[in-house]
Amino acid sequence: MFSKITEAQISRAIVGEFTRWFDDYITSDVIIVGAGPSGLMAGRDLANAGIKTLIIESNNYIGGGFWVGGYFMNTLTFRSPAEDILDELKIPHKRIEDGLSVADGPSACSKLISATCDSGAKILNLTKFDDVVLRNQRVEGAVVNWAPVSALPRQITCVDPIALEAKVVVDATGHDAWVARSLEKRGLLKLQSFGPMDVVLSEGLVVEKSGEIFPGLFAIGMAVSSVYGIPRMGPTFAGMLFSGRKAAQEIIKLFSCTGSSTCKEPAAVV
Repeated sequence: MFSKITEAQISRAIVGEFTRWFDDYITSDVIIVGAGPSGLMAGRDLANAGIKTLIIESNNYIGGGFWVGGYFMNTLTFRSPAEDILDELKIPHKRIEDGLSVADGPSACSKLISATCDSGAKILNLTKFDDVVLRNQRVEGAVVNWAPVSALPRQITCVDPIALEAKVVVDATGHDAWVARSLEKRGLLKLQSFGPMDVVLSEGLVVEKSGEIFPGLFAIGMAVSSVYGIPRMGPTFAGMLFSGRKAAQEIIKLFSCTGSSTCKEPAAVV
């Protein structure tokens, strides 16, 4: 019924293929830290523009809060004009009232993950951000480790990380803003604490402020709220999608893309 393939052949296929593509992505155009909705949206748009994009995620699953919405009720809400992006991603949605639509969490998340993978972006899960690569006051990569290492007892966690290089790094790590905080602890950035819930104010400001916060480092999604002290928005996701798209558009301009597979380096690093 099935092909006669041995355990050794299966192991070689896994190790060989993973090593092949991982070796290629040790240097990328863009590294996105965090595979929630904003990170996935940015990764999809960047890869579709021909930019070599690697997304790293500390969890074994991809999608963040996009799977479950609020209070473990997996119905996601979107304020207009998010319907345009939902239609583009072929995510089924239902209009509840003027300006407000809902979608099924697992359906929306799986569609976005699929679209991101189809774009050519690569995803490295179970990989935890540890630090930035910083040269000449510019972020030029990410230091990463195997995510379970941080859960080991302290006496056996002496496992050195490795570095991945990129021309641009994107912080899509949510309220924690781990990448930005790695610069704050060195006195290179000053972050704010995100504010109390105010969806009307928050979504617009998160999208407006999405962009470069330090040479070579962009912030998107709820990481933006922690950088600028913007109110939290809760279980609504239009701002997440538009935030990822806005930053992707700005990064694409930096790379001066000329086609689906040819991009120039950002002017800042030439």
